[in-house]
Amino acid sequence: MKKVIQFILISILILSITIFYYKFFDQEEVQVSVTDEVITKTENNIIKNLKYEIRIEQDNDYNISSETSEIFYKNNVEFVSMKNVTAILKDKDKKTLLINSDSATYNNNNYDTNFENNVSVRYLNNLISADKMFLSFQENYVSISDNVMYKGPMGLLEADNIRINLITKKIDIFMDDSNENIKISTNQ
Repeated sequence: MKKVIQFILISILILSITIFYYKFFDQEEVQVSVTDEVITKTENNIIKNLKYEIRIEQDNDYNISSETSEIFYKNNVEFVSMKNVTAILKDKDKKTLLINSDSATYNNNNYDTNFENNVSVRYLNNLISADKMFLSFQENYVSISDNVMYKGPMGLLEADNIRINLITKKIDIFMDDSNENIKISTNQ
């Protein structure tokens, strides 16, 4: 009888500790989930079909996925080097920014992402292609650079840089050399 009571008390203690842990310590403001499709992990930290789903502030969502990824550390911060990347950024109005690139480096600490090689950005009826794009959640901007080509309903634009403020939606388009001009051709 004494052993049964001890077993019940130990079980209650373990259950109480587990509930206490999950109630008070296992909560995060940012929701990150890795899909069940993480199939292969090798000794080189290579992961196939990796996907992060992040809720940023109120109603802003950021999803990024890749065919293959490799985890590495720099200054005690975890980074993910990704290949064949697709990212979706939705704002509070449910407007979607769709990003594709051949490669990207994702900072798992602050979610900032460097996209490179064949970067394409779709927003409403607009398409921007470039060689590089940096998405900063710390400073709330998108910087698109190198061989920037914008296609929209009104025409084409070629520039060196496009910078978009994620809060105000203000867009700056400029050249690296102030003596060069932005090239614009209209559909009219």
